[in-house]
Amino acid sequence: MKKLLLATNNKGKLREYRRLLRGIPFEIVTPLECGITTDIAETGTTFEENAMQKAMTMASLSNLLTLADDSGLEVEALGGAPGTLSHRFAGKNADDAKRNEFLLNKLKAAPDKNRNAQFRCVIAIAEPAGRVEICSGKCHGVIIDKPRGANGFGYDPIFLIPELEKTMAELTLTQKNKISHRARAAEKARALLVEW
Repeated sequence: MKKLLLATNNKGKLREYRRLLRGIPFEIVTPLECGITTDIAETGTTFEENAMQKAMTMASLSNLLTLADDSGLEVEALGGAPGTLSHRFAGKNADDAKRNEFLLNKLKAAPDKNRNAQFRCVIAIAEPAGRVEICSGKCHGVIIDKPRGANGFGYDPIFLIPELEKTMAELTLTQKNKISHRARAAEKARALLVEW
């Protein structure tokens, strides 16, 4: 079976993608499993640029078809921030709890109290020869004042899905994988990979 390199070592993302891409005609491998320890700096200004940069670099290093994503949270009251800086918004070494606390403090200080937000995910699939395809997905919600739920990772505990009256972190993985930004982008990626 052909291999697909999933260009992340983030355990949360790996767990989600392994479920979302179950049944594709590829064996999913990680950079660590391929002996790749290179950390690719995200220097792009858009999710698309970062996803393409990671996918193309990893495809070149591994000589494998590679799937990479860039995703993050965009909050209206913060002008779309943290956006591509979602993981580093509270500083390079901040954990999820610190990132959530930092974001909530920023919202308290924001002149616009609009708490509408969206998670966005852009997936790039790259061949070593240079072909690249892009897929994207969004999930709309509202930022709440206090974290709720123990599932998920990142900003999931403060991202409320109004129609479900639950945060992303209160959903089961099965529920999350039906509505999340990553699930919506992965559904499009799955169709591409089946044709590949």
